[in-house]
Amino acid sequence: MAKAYWCLLWEVDLSSRQGKLLEISDAELRHYLGGSGIGARILLEELDSSMAPLESSSPLLVMAGLLTGSAAPTACRTVLCARSPLTGIWGESTAGGYFGAALKATGVDGLLIRGRADVPVYLWITKGKVEIREAGHLWGLDTFEVEQRLRGETDPRAQVAAIGPAGESLARISSVIFEGRHARAAGRCGFGALMGSKNLKALVVRGVGKLAAHDPEALRLLLKEQIPKIQKGAAGLTRFGTPGGVEAVEAHGDLPIQNWRGGSWQEGARATCAQSNLPRYLTGHYACFGCPIRCGKSIRIQKDSNVVVDSHQPEYETVGGFGGNLLNSDFETIALANEKCNRYGLDTISASAAVAFAMECFEKGLLTKRDTEGLELRWGEPRAILTLVDWMGKAQGLGALLAQGTREAARVLGGLAHEFRTDVKGLEMAYHDPRAFTCMAANYATANRGACHLESLSYFLGRGIPLADMGYTEPPDPHEDQGKARIAFDLQNYMSVYNPLGLCKFLFVGRVGPSTIARWVELVTGWEMDQEELLLTGERIFNLKRMYNVKLGVSRKDDALPPRFLSQPRPEGRAKGVLPHLGSMLHEYYCLRGWSQEGIPGREKLQELGLGWTLG
Repeated sequence: MAKAYWCLLWEVDLSSRQGKLLEISDAELRHYLGGSGIGARILLEELDSSMAPLESSSPLLVMAGLLTGSAAPTACRTVLCARSPLTGIWGESTAGGYFGAALKATGVDGLLIRGRADVPVYLWITKGKVEIREAGHLWGLDTFEVEQRLRGETDPRAQVAAIGPAGESLARISSVIFEGRHARAAGRCGFGALMGSKNLKALVVRGVGKLAAHDPEALRLLLKEQIPKIQKGAAGLTRFGTPGGVEAVEAHGDLPIQNWRGGSWQEGARATCAQSNLPRYLTGHYACFGCPIRCGKSIRIQKDSNVVVDSHQPEYETVGGFGGNLLNSDFETIALANEKCNRYGLDTISASAAVAFAMECFEKGLLTKRDTEGLELRWGEPRAILTLVDWMGKAQGLGALLAQGTREAARVLGGLAHEFRTDVKGLEMAYHDPRAFTCMAANYATANRGACHLESLSYFLGRGIPLADMGYTEPPDPHEDQGKARIAFDLQNYMSVYNPLGLCKFLFVGRVGPSTIARWVELVTGWEMDQEELLLTGERIFNLKRMYNVKLGVSRKDDALPPRFLSQPRPEGRAKGVLPHLGSMLHEYYCLRGWSQEGIPGREKLQELGLGWTLG
């Protein structure tokens, strides 16, 4: 007989300093899986479109996934869900590490945080209890300092998620940093600002124990067979981490170069990749909870007698953003920019995109030395890069504007500045080019949180990583338009179950498909589940988030790409001359989704998915 499975949330009102437990039923949990699935259901059900994202009553959900804390490989993720302060629409951001497993070990699956404290506070969550504690002594500190202080005040084994000065100043590109120097970042969508608006400096968790499985012996035997295969597929990540792919990305014409204007940057890619830098700077490897891949790398960079970087290796997105996108081939500058962003609590993708935007505006005369306090914003100039990061982190001068995102910066600057934005729906584009892998054009345009590569990871197929369960055994032509809407549809549905389950999407690299994940769910929960149900649930969750956005006015008019990606081909390299035909992709995509040609989910499709209630 299947075990009953349920979900408990702490609902905490910071204004009244009251908390209570909410229970999610087994049936509802199976319908949405947990994590951001349950988060989307709650947020859509109570959505008030007239309420701005940073109003005190705007809710924030911090959720562990359904499998987080279990023996399933990579079952570690924590997801934050709310209306995004950066984009104004559906917001979702995840982090790895140990926080999610620790939260589950306290006996709850998540936090529903409302209101605004009258003074700075943090939450201390332990078994069966949540406390609101004063944090005035922490206000103004960076995220590394906060983690050290709070472990000292609470428990040395506690897990900490904190905001830095950027979140306190309500920077809309601010992040939430987990685990201090290991810097597992919930980077995207501006959740640091949401916590800052609530006077919430940090979340601190201490839990003991592991999530029990329905059939632990069967799960153990299955994983004994599967984990070596996952490790083999992800061996490159284990050895080098994500920046081990920089040269391969550049070779595909996929690397951002000079605010996406360039086509090739071979020497720069070689200078900034992990293979060139880890031998010099590596101090150790580390992993998230329950992860057999171990892609985390610790580095130390020392100048004379001063240690200037002592944390994690910059991830690929950070290397691409502060490297090729700025024509900066100095790895130490990239690593220092990464360290600063993590300490301030800034999203490295949006922050580096903002620097690129500012440099192009300076190049074209839209910004002058008068605007930059005499600073020359020249491509590849380390001082310019690091100064702008400091200014964004401190809400100082031009940085205060850039920290609100490039959409807002372009609105304020006016004129041609809109040509230099590279966002979709307000979220700066992740560093994979839809001209190199045209399947990413359909994904970026329709992804629920904006220009997010993680909502499909469809470029993996073009790089030769198969997904046999879904029929993708050979790489599709990366530059053709035909069939790319189908790829976006299929992979968005599949990727939509990862955050609700609390799994890392690098399982894709380990050749894990939906049939395997469905089996893990079955063995952990006791539910009978197959690939078909899992993918249908992913489709349901994707449509649920789309309906959240529809209630906020999103439609086909917003399913667009920046002009640069539709009218300016890369001038050289493997993707030279390629431009995706987004219009034809969207027509096919909407048909596959059962949406109108205006991009609105149809009544019949919503009822088929058990989402008829969203029509009210």
